Amino acid sequence: MKSKTRVRAVAGLITAVAEAVALVGCTPTSSGQTGAAGTQASELSQILNRGTIRVADCLSFAPFGFKNAQGNPDGYDVDIAKAIAQQLGVKLQMVDTTSANRIPNLQTNKVDLVICNFTRNGERAKQVAFTDPYVVASESLLVKQDSGINSINDLSGKTVATVKGSTDSDILQTHHANVKTQEYDTSQAAILAVKQGQASAMIEDSNFLAYQAKLDPSLKVTGDQLVPLEYNAMAVKQGDQIWLNWMNLFLFDYNASGQNATDYQKWFGIKPKYPLQPQY
Repeated sequence: MKSKTRVRAVAGLITAVAEAVALVGCTPTSSGQTGAAGTQASELSQILNRGTIRVADCLSFAPFGFKNAQGNPDGYDVDIAKAIAQQLGVKLQMVDTTSANRIPNLQTNKVDLVICNFTRNGERAKQVAFTDPYVVASESLLVKQDSGINSINDLSGKTVATVKGSTDSDILQTHHANVKTQEYDTSQAAILAVKQGQASAMIEDSNFLAYQAKLDPSLKVTGDQLVPLEYNAMAVKQGDQIWLNWMNLFLFDYNASGQNATDYQKWFGIKPKYPLQPQY
């Protein structure tokens, strides 16, 4: 394995060359920006100069992200964030976020990268730039074992818990489900609503729900696959091709090396069900 110093040096060299090429013909301004468009340095260059990468993750979405018994960020996403920081040779700062705040946190420069099991779609891609996928899932329903609910067809007239900022309400609409929806700030609040009878079901990613049902035997996951496979990704600010390229190279190596599959099995207790390219 390359040393952190060498990795950082190579990353810095790539950044410098790429930015020099991108800025050919531009005249630097006194503000440190360049040209009429005021082009800024890539996020990659800023991260290396700062010595810290700020990664947003939903830390109430175990096992993707959560706070452990010591109060420290932990989980599948957090392990990936640690690997990214190690490759860059910088410190890691995890920033707790919600689904609704993922995009605003990027746009206001509060973070450099969002993980948080982000579902890619065309509407979101108008606001952020998505990396290549790092995990695959579908959507299912979490219900109480004794609810009598076995599929979305059993939900007519009932309330389904969703998370603010997610695509779950849209999914229910595509199925023309005759249900009421109640939004919650976090997935844990939505799960609690199901446990307390405030909602009959919660809709979310199947791998996340399976983990929750494993933690609480009073819950179960229906057999529904409510959408085609979702290839979830990370996100960076739009217009920063240098940083996006670096992240995609990292993810290619992370998947191809088998490390992604190892981390997935560590946290979910099973091998990945669906393949990525390259396979993980």
